[in-house]
Amino acid sequence: MVERSDRAPLLDWEEVPSAEKPGGAAPAAAHSKDRVASPCNSRASSGCSAPGLGWSSGPGGPTPSRSVSNADGCSAPPATSNTPLGKNEALHPDYEEHLSDSGSGEVSLEDRMVKWEEKDQIVSVFVVTFNTRSGNMLEWCLPKDMDLEGVEFKAIASGSHRVTTDFIYFRKGCYFGLACFANMAVESTVERGARMKSVGILSPSYTLLYRYMSFLEHQVRLQLQSPGHYSPLEAFYEDKRALLPPGGDGVVIACPANAWGAAINHSMHPEMKITHPAGCMSQFIRFFGEQIMVLWKLALLRRRILIFSPPPVGVVCYRVYCCCCLANISIPGIGVAVPEFRPFFYVNVADISALENELSYVACTTEKIFEEKKDLYDAYVDNQNVKTCRDGLKPLLRLSTADREKYRKLTEQRQMLLYSQEENGDCVSSEEDLFILFFLEQNNRIFQTLSEVAGSPDPTLTQESVRAMGLDPHGDRLFLLHLLEIYGYDTLLVSEQLCCS
Repeated sequence: MVERSDRAPLLDWEEVPSAEKPGGAAPAAAHSKDRVASPCNSRASSGCSAPGLGWSSGPGGPTPSRSVSNADGCSAPPATSNTPLGKNEALHPDYEEHLSDSGSGEVSLEDRMVKWEEKDQIVSVFVVTFNTRSGNMLEWCLPKDMDLEGVEFKAIASGSHRVTTDFIYFRKGCYFGLACFANMAVESTVERGARMKSVGILSPSYTLLYRYMSFLEHQVRLQLQSPGHYSPLEAFYEDKRALLPPGGDGVVIACPANAWGAAINHSMHPEMKITHPAGCMSQFIRFFGEQIMVLWKLALLRRRILIFSPPPVGVVCYRVYCCCCLANISIPGIGVAVPEFRPFFYVNVADISALENELSYVACTTEKIFEEKKDLYDAYVDNQNVKTCRDGLKPLLRLSTADREKYRKLTEQRQMLLYSQEENGDCVSSEEDLFILFFLEQNNRIFQTLSEVAGSPDPTLTQESVRAMGLDPHGDRLFLLHLLEIYGYDTLLVSEQLCCS
């Protein structure tokens, strides 16, 4: 449950604060047992969550939670509406902001970082429905003048009629969206036996969208059972709508520059680690196995990666997120001149024109026709199969000796962590942190070595320096040449030893 907002009365979309009903359940508890479930849709962190910045962390520290694992390896949250918050659990974002504003001391950089993350930034809320005659339609939205053209095809993904529930992350212009979909059987010949709707929101950043997943799931169920009942959505929008800069310029989609240092201390991008469900990094590793080393190289080279999968879409959106985590670099000045590796999340044929202009992205789709659009992507991922039509990238699909060694070390570290958690009750480290930090350190190791060689009297890459990066002097030679070109290490020479296979 959430605390009362300091700038608005308790609204009908908000749950009753535990302080008002200390031993009781919230009114919404009646609905908690039959909440719409989604694959891999946990919004609560695992019981072992790293302190500091993280999607479960607030000014008071990490938020413990109680989660149950799904079959796919991702954690599913309990019915949160009928479980009172503990004293250390996360407060309502408005309430946290009020507390920090009322403090008398100087706010630290990290606190400012957390405070920035907590701002409400909902710019639109909408309902999409499927009409048997007209197809996907925008049924209702706020504000009324919001440009939501095409959102009806993002909020209800192609092929969604095959699933009962789903959730979808997507991009709409400069905004990110989250929509929860549900499909309910009805005795209606007009609706052909099924009623399908999706309730969604838009925000300038995807960092806070996970907070409203439960609300959206509940609302889409209400829309199916009582179509046209929009008052909870209206109240939600009035309380959470974003205070954007005048004229709409300077929309925030990433962390402020002055808070970057705090994020670096926690070894990950500010937009990362706060939107994933607990356990989905583990699922990502198990699903792709050694192939994550191929995805790592493609991500670091800022290639265009498109992931195909039939519905449900939600779990695939988290694979998009995991791919982004592979490309983290925390060395100042590195990568500033290369294209930003941006998540598009779910895309459909309406996004083709937008993707044509992107130099680097990772996205997912349910539409098989994308496979034929070879000019839109550099790598196409179908199930665990990673393929490319670019001759210069095909050798990168073969695992090198160093790739297999890195994967062995990653799995070994995971096993040690799991053992530590089980035997010693280690609730500080998390598998998600381990995954992100593993690739961050590997990336930093590469660029630290490149910078040192570039600044030496003899700027020549030798077998020894390549091994120092954790790469194979022979098997990773092409990857290294691509890396030098993309990141601008033009002055470096490559030893002739690396030309021999």
